[in-house]
Amino acid sequence: MEESVSGFKCRGTWADIVEHGERITRALREAGADGDAFEEWDEWRPKSHERLGEDVNEKTAEQASVAEGEGEKAGKEPDEDLRTAGEKLSESYERVEEGDNEGAVERWQDSINYVARAADSAGRKALRAVEDTVYRKVMTQLAPYYFDNELVSANVQKTARGGDEDRFIFEVNVNEDELKSAVSDRLTDYEDAVDRWHVDTEKETTVAEVVEGVEPPQNGGESKSTTN
Repeated sequence: MEESVSGFKCRGTWADIVEHGERITRALREAGADGDAFEEWDEWRPKSHERLGEDVNEKTAEQASVAEGEGEKAGKEPDEDLRTAGEKLSESYERVEEGDNEGAVERWQDSINYVARAADSAGRKALRAVEDTVYRKVMTQLAPYYFDNELVSANVQKTARGGDEDRFIFEVNVNEDELKSAVSDRLTDYEDAVDRWHVDTEKETTVAEVVEGVEPPQNGGESKSTTN
């Protein structure tokens, strides 16, 4: 592993970068990282059973996608907001006829807000459709696969084929300086104290269930990283 101001970098095989991601995840957890940002990182980082051009590609495209707008968060389609905008506009006219100018302005403003929200939702949907195609077909050919949130910034790319295995570069930066320092200390401890790192693997339990007639483990049969 190489450490610099830009983060913690690992060069090697797929197994090497998977281990790098696991070590950083363990260090983050031990340093107190948790919450949605940590879970997002833990979901995105490369896993032993995944492939860069398939699984990480898909997760990166999803993570890079334009965020939901207020209308989408509320579960409303653009046409629903447009109907509501029309209703608010009708109410505005009614308030004018009743002499309630303040109420009329309020309903008119509501109508404008719903129109804007409908346009925002429609625009975001169109952007996602375009960006998904462009990202999957074009950007991943030109740039590393990347991840970014308030906790971690990371990128991984295939560099070349070395011998019988592909080679990769995986760089991870912790965005908060104090937490980054704590992670660095723990990574150093792992280097000094861990002889062998057991990488998480996805277990296949279906065959065992059929042949042996046993129930799969409640954790889905996935092993957890342990150290010796």
